[in-house]
Amino acid sequence: MEIRNVKSSDYYVISPLINEWWGGRQMSDMLPKLFFDHFNNTSFIAEKDGQIIGFLIGFLSQSDTDVAYIHFVGVNPDYRKNQIGKQLYNEFFNVVNKNKRNVVRAVTSPVNKVSIAYHTKMGFDIENGDKEVNGVSVFSDYDGPNQDRVLFVKRVV
Repeated sequence: MEIRNVKSSDYYVISPLINEWWGGRQMSDMLPKLFFDHFNNTSFIAEKDGQIIGFLIGFLSQSDTDVAYIHFVGVNPDYRKNQIGKQLYNEFFNVVNKNKRNVVRAVTSPVNKVSIAYHTKMGFDIENGDKEVNGVSVFSDYDGPNQDRVLFVKRVV
C-alpha cells in the first residue's frame, strides 16, 4: 500500500464510491471537488495496486492557527480492519505537527456509531454538547435544523 497526497483528478474516482462505501447513505454531496483542488497538501489517498482503497480530506484552519480539521475519511469496506484509516490519520497528524498545530477537530453524525467508536479509539475526546443522543453528547442543530453533530477534539504534540 502507498499513501500519497490527493490530486484534483482523484475527485472523479472517489466521488462515485462514497455512497457505496457508506452503505447507501447519501454522503457524496458532503465532499465537493473544491477539497481536492485546494487541500492537496493536507489530504491523502491510500492506494493498493493502483486502486484507491482509502482517503482522508483535512485542512489547517484559516481562523485558528492552532487547529487542524479532518473533514472526511473513507476506507473501502473490503479493506477495513487493515490499519488503513490509522495510517491516513497518522499522515495527517504528521502534517499537523510540521505546521505547529496542536489541536485536531472532526465532526460526525450521531447515527454514525462506527465513526464515533473509531475516533474515540484514535484518542479523540467527544466535546460536551447541549444534549445526549443514545448516550453520546451532541450539539443540537449544529449543521442546520435537526442536523445534530458529535464534535471531536484531539490534542497532538
